Amino acid sequence: MAEVSRVQRAPDDLFLKIVAGEIPATIVHSDDLVVAFEDVAPQAPVHVLVVPRERYENVAELAAASPQALARLVEVAQRIADERCGGEYRLVFNTGTAVGQSVFHVHGHVLGGRDFTWPPG
Repeated sequence: MAEVSRVQRAPDDLFLKIVAGEIPATIVHSDDLVVAFEDVAPQAPVHVLVVPRERYENVAELAAASPQALARLVEVAQRIADERCGGEYRLVFNTGTAVGQSVFHVHGHVLGGRDFTWPPG
């Protein structure tokens, strides 16, 4: 699916607007494939979102269409965790409204800086 089609499916995609600089965000990383920024409603002391510059609805779609962007997203998540929480972190992708996805532009939540329980939720 071409980039134009993805953008047309979600013209008011919040994350595309952040990537384009149309909506302010605290950017912590930016390169040709991904952008990372502080979550506005953090759920942990470290809560950074890492998003691909191109719009894919979920992580499976990203993996199928652009494995290099998914690999870069994970690399950036690790770098952020190394810098901010000693390399110990949880990387979460929500897929679907029933599990909490509210923005349908794939994004990895880098969470850390505190103890987490299992199972989550």
